Amino acid sequence: MARRAGSRSHAARRGPAIHPGAWVVWLLATVAALLSTRNPVYLAVILLCIAATLRAGRALAFSPQFPLSLWRFGLIVITLSAAFNGLMSHFGQTVLFTLPASIPLIGGAVTLEAVVYGALNGLVLTAMFAAFLALYQATPTYALIRLIPRAFYPVGVVVSVAVAYVPTTLDQFGQIREAQRLRGHQVRGARDWLPLAMPLLVSGLERAMQLAEAMTARGFGNAGSPGNDARPARSGDVSRGLVVFGLILLAGGVAANLLGVGSLGTALIAAGGVSVVAALWLQGRGVKRTSYRPQPWTAADWLVVAGSLLVAVLYLLPLPGVDQTSLAYSPYPMLSIPAVNPLIALGTLGLAMPALISTLMTRKTNGSPRA
Repeated sequence: MARRAGSRSHAARRGPAIHPGAWVVWLLATVAALLSTRNPVYLAVILLCIAATLRAGRALAFSPQFPLSLWRFGLIVITLSAAFNGLMSHFGQTVLFTLPASIPLIGGAVTLEAVVYGALNGLVLTAMFAAFLALYQATPTYALIRLIPRAFYPVGVVVSVAVAYVPTTLDQFGQIREAQRLRGHQVRGARDWLPLAMPLLVSGLERAMQLAEAMTARGFGNAGSPGNDARPARSGDVSRGLVVFGLILLAGGVAANLLGVGSLGTALIAAGGVSVVAALWLQGRGVKRTSYRPQPWTAADWLVVAGSLLVAVLYLLPLPGVDQTSLAYSPYPMLSIPAVNPLIALGTLGLAMPALISTLMTRKTNGSPRA
């Protein structure tokens, strides 16, 4: 425990190994890939990359360990998702058993295809949870707050409370568990935690509120004086127009994808996203921001971004010479072995770039002399 606390304090002094912006790009690419396929082979590769990232970044973690094991969480989610979809969806040719039709909603045939599809959805949810857990583990709270766009600084204090609540509550959870162990009391179930649940939640909220009060006292979220000219009003009108225009383009892109016009839908979604980002940038120009010792971008950060963009391109954009039909796997109407494109499977390993960099950073930190 002393070694873990020492490594955590050492990590807090040196800052995150990978730039928080690179972590956000990695997270977005991971979520985009998970939402783009139900192929179990690709999902397994993505989950292995995330698991490797979590394991490699454990020595450099800034936040307390999550109390629920990732594998236990995945087992619960996959089991519940498979059971729910198997009972509610009565499609497929491989019938496992049949429930009486008189039972509302769940009555009918329970098929293997429905159970498998539910398990795949549970696997996607588990991988998403693991990806957010990797970001939470590798990025300190102040770096997450610093990622708030300038356009959202008026609500930055509220966001800071939401961001800081989970780490502070988990830290308090670890302290309570350690105190119970020192007293010789073993917490065995939910009944033992009931008297401690409310003080735990309240103390975590109080510590998050203390952080928000300190940030408010230091002027966080103040837009400053706009001046005497009318440029802020004009920029606000332009940014609002860009947001509306971008949302219309995004809706048109989604509609085009539903109608089967994939290339047009992708172009509209990209244009809508650019429009919304431009609106946020324009709205945030009037907000002055200073930061203490901003973290520079390094070659390792750009490698993470490059690997993430490679995965996003392989899963989202139509590429000449790359067969992407294997992404649209479905176990219906009859379960079959999924097709795999080796190029996509190998390209998915780009999500393991943070694991490689974290491993190298850990070896470098352990090998360097300490003061």
